[in-house]
Amino acid sequence: MYKLVFTVPLSHGDAVREAIGKAGAGRYGNYSFASFSSRGVGRFKPESGAHPHTGEIGKLTEVEEERVECRVSPELVDDVIAALKRTHPYEVIAYDLYPLEVREP
Repeated sequence: MYKLVFTVPLSHGDAVREAIGKAGAGRYGNYSFASFSSRGVGRFKPESGAHPHTGEIGKLTEVEEERVECRVSPELVDDVIAALKRTHPYEVIAYDLYPLEVREP
């Protein structure tokens, strides 16, 4: 099992969670589309050659974002990440994939 963690602008959070849920992220027993989100501020400065969704080249940008966490089965990782990339508005998506040790009762 894996934990997928990524940030997304508030304006696109619902669409991205829907897409990754349809791809199989967030399945726990008889539940689906399970995730946890917390709000914060993302900061970045687009450099020359970037094509930012938000912000301007050379200027520090702050965006209200959600940090989303969900579990993903190993066989679904590629499909879930593909769904994330299809629906996320950023040119470069900040995401992490962590292996989990899961001990089910």
